[in-house]
Formats: sequence, C-alpha cells, structure tokens
Amino acid sequence: MADTTQAIPQHALQRLAGLRREGHPDGIFTSDFTVNEFLLVRKAGFEPIGLCVGSCIYHLGIQFAGWTSNTELEVLSTAMYEARALAMERMRQEAANMGADGIVGVRLTVKRMEWDTKVLEFVAIGTGIVHAKGHPGFKGPKGQPFTSALSGQDFWTLLQSGYRPLEMVMGSCVYHVARRGPLASLGSVGQNVELTNFSLALYEARELAMERMQLEATEAGAEGVVGADLHEGSHNWASHVIEFFAIGTAVLPLAGGSDASSIPDPTLVLSINS
Repeated sequence: MADTTQAIPQHALQRLAGLRREGHPDGIFTSDFTVNEFLLVRKAGFEPIGLCVGSCIYHLGIQFAGWTSNTELEVLSTAMYEARALAMERMRQEAANMGADGIVGVRLTVKRMEWDTKVLEFVAIGTGIVHAKGHPGFKGPKGQPFTSALSGQDFWTLLQSGYRPLEMVMGSCVYHVARRGPLASLGSVGQNVELTNFSLALYEARELAMERMQLEATEAGAEGVVGADLHEGSHNWASHVIEFFAIGTAVLPLAGGSDASSIPDPTLVLSINS
C-alpha cells in the first residue's frame, strides 16, 4: 500500500499541533464522546486527545458478470476494501502524530459523489486517547495505535473484564446475484417457494465477508472479535449487485489475563428517555 503520510493536509498537521498532550499542556482536546463516554474513558485510566480523521475518494473500476451467474465481483471487492483501508490508515497516522495510544469509537462511512457514479468517498473518524500517567498503556499491532469501534462505555467494560482492543478488522465482498429465467419465474407464480439461487448467493457473499474479517483477526494475533456487525448496500450500482461488509473489534486478554470472577455483575438500568 502506498505511503499515506503525504496525503495528510497541512491544515490537519496544524490542528494536531494544537492538541493537549505530553509537552503541550496548554492545548485543548477534542472528541465526539458523550459526557458518559468521556467520564468512563477517564475512569479506565485514559484521556482523550483529539478527533482523528482519514478520508479517501476512490474511483471504482468496472467488472461485468453473466446474466445467470452467481459470482463475486473481485475488482469491486478489492476496491471497497482498499479504499476503506486507506481512510483507516490516514486516521491511524493522525493518531500517531498526536501521540495517541489508540482510537475509540471509530466510524466508517461511505458516500457516493454526485459528480460521478463510480466515485465514492470513504471516511474514518474516531477519538484518539492516551493512557494517563501511571496507567499501563497498550498499543495495536506493530506498535501502532490500536483501533476500536467500541463506544466509551464498551471500552471501559472490556477493560474491566480483563480484555483490551487490538485492531478493527473487516472483510468485504461485492457479489453479483444471478437473475432467474422467464420459465423459472413463471413456474413460481402464486406459490410459496424458496428462491434457492438467491438464498445460496447471499449466503455465500455474507460468508466470504465474515471469513475475511476473521482472517484479519487471526493474522493480528487476536483471541476473538467483539461487536461484529454485517452491513449490506448497493451504493447505486447495477441491479443484482450488492456488497456485504463485515466489521468488528479484535481483542486480546490484558497482561494479567482475564478472570471471569472479577467481571462486575450486571445491574438493571431503567431508562427514562422517551
């Protein structure tokens, strides 16, 4: 993958220089934490430094599939993965530049640009945090800031249970679903019947995305994945083309190991919000 540090704008570097951190106590911090998240991250022994952002505007290539074929569109699968990875890497680079140990509450969004149906913008954003003085901090793979889609509350709860976030992991699969022929369509008119070719196609596409997410977690040396989610969307592509995107947070036990008996007992909370 190409070096992403040159893609960070000068204004972004100036913004990062004004954040509160070691050696710059007069700066300010920025975050998208709620008040509860802010307090729980502090309670966990970490402090927010600043918002980390990564952006990538990507032009997708073209790939055709036969009318009656169930097949992965590998050109589009690769494009969707690489664009997200570029946005994530730029966000991680901002975190490294501000001296963060990791990023919490990462959100990945995809938006189609109006000027071209083949152009999408990928944005990764989260809050960089650093361990407080005296707290045993930790990093992600290769000593880089860890990334996590967990909220501030979930981050605190995970640490309380003896685990820590390692890296956001993801898998993408863009799939072409075969069309049914006229005779097959007529044969099911007025009947309750499973559309087997559609079922198998979507099943396989989801499994490919989840398998790739799982492989990333294995390669990162994680013990498991929490908060896994599976998204699907067409991004205004042609009909019968759909992307399945799996994402989650890979976790590891803390240095002292995890002890189920030390996990706080759950408590009942009654919300009074409408």
